[in-house]
Amino acid sequence: MTFRSIVIPIKAVLMNLLSVGVAYGLLVLVFQKGFGNEIFGFQQTDIIEAWIPLFLFCVVFGLSMDYHVFMLSRIKEHYDETKDHGESVAFGLRNTARIITGAALIMVAVFGGFALGDIAFFQSMGFGLGSAILLDATVVRSILVPSVLRLLGKHSWYFPRVLEWIPDISIEGRRDRSR
Repeated sequence: MTFRSIVIPIKAVLMNLLSVGVAYGLLVLVFQKGFGNEIFGFQQTDIIEAWIPLFLFCVVFGLSMDYHVFMLSRIKEHYDETKDHGESVAFGLRNTARIITGAALIMVAVFGGFALGDIAFFQSMGFGLGSAILLDATVVRSILVPSVLRLLGKHSWYFPRVLEWIPDISIEGRRDRSR
């Protein structure tokens, strides 16, 4: 509703699922297959605790959406002012990348504390969350999201007329309807 687009939320969900999927793969690779677990000092396990994938999904999806909405808000504001899609994507990335990366690094440090423990399920939880957030903030938010937005161009803001009955809500407050 906020971005007046059906493309943006679909893209956001797909990008978030990409981050979560890679984190799941890394968990299996490191903890079940034992690839690189000696480097980090992790214990190899036969199974990953049942709650870890669900917990990882919830936390990573929530943080990813937070980063995504923050960046897209800046992009949409600039696009509404200039109608220049390419410049708006660059503007949004330029103005949010440091904050998103900084916040992600703080989260990675916190989750890294869990990964450095001696208990296997805390190690896997910390590693899974840390790697997912690091990947999401660096590769997905900084490279893939802006690239997909640039490729989609103005189609990113496609909103079918049949949905015009949905209220027009702005993150920054009431929009000036005279534009």
